[in-house]
Amino acid sequence: MRAVVQRVSRAMVEVEEKVVSSINRGILVFLGVGEEDTLEDAEYLAEKIINLRIFEDEKGKMNLSVLDVGGEVLVVSQFTLYGDVRKGKRPSFTMAAPQDKANNLYEEFVKFCREKTENVKTGQFQAHMIVKLENDGPVTILLDSKKTF
Repeated sequence: MRAVVQRVSRAMVEVEEKVVSSINRGILVFLGVGEEDTLEDAEYLAEKIINLRIFEDEKGKMNLSVLDVGGEVLVVSQFTLYGDVRKGKRPSFTMAAPQDKANNLYEEFVKFCREKTENVKTGQFQAHMIVKLENDGPVTILLDSKKTF
């Protein structure tokens, strides 16, 4: 399972020109599910992300999590995180999980996050979404449950 985590001052998701979710200060998580991912990957990554210390403390040091600052979480499914462009110029998505598995693990990831905080919102799985965000910092972290990077 892969995630791109961005610290944001605000973010929103639109589907068919309608806002389906929005948050203020918090983290925006783009989440991709791989074909070999399991429930353990979802739990590991949710725990890691919710406790990721990327917010500044009173000394200006990144030492606080989204929980510590009372921030919100917006989770957006993004299978393109498994796009492989090592050969050619068009991405191959053979490492991405099939739709049913991806949706199930995406929902489990969200559930694990909600066990830690009620301030979790989502995009719309398998929809064409417009994501608007204000990256605060900018702070962007890449995570992979298999620890490949």
